[in-house]
Amino acid sequence: MTDTQNLHAAVGVPADTTGKDASKRVPGRKRCLTVDVSGLVVEAVVLPASAHANAAGIALLDGVTAQMDTVEKALVDQGFKKSVVDHGKNLGIDVEIVERNPDQSGFVPQAKRWIVEQTNGILLFYRRLVRDYEH
Repeated sequence: MTDTQNLHAAVGVPADTTGKDASKRVPGRKRCLTVDVSGLVVEAVVLPASAHANAAGIALLDGVTAQMDTVEKALVDQGFKKSVVDHGKNLGIDVEIVERNPDQSGFVPQAKRWIVEQTNGILLFYRRLVRDYEH
């Protein structure tokens, strides 16, 4: 399971290492995670918030295949597009975009993808991970 999360950057963080996500209006960095079925982090990538989810997805898939060769399927959300699916196919990974039910409103856990959402939520319990303080 793969997902991205935008984090605000602290005041002293250099502007050349951060960006602003136009759709969410978050200035800072984008934390991108791939977790296994038990929620343990397999690969993490940090990019400027202005980076597209596709760049994160491609970097995460490359990192996962460098670490292990047994991955057969990856579940991603709707932010990832066809380029991630094509890149996964080249690596031998079946990338499935989990579609949201248009009849549901608000946050609704999606089958199997809730695991990566839970990992993101657990990371936010720790003060050092809520905001990006790293210079």
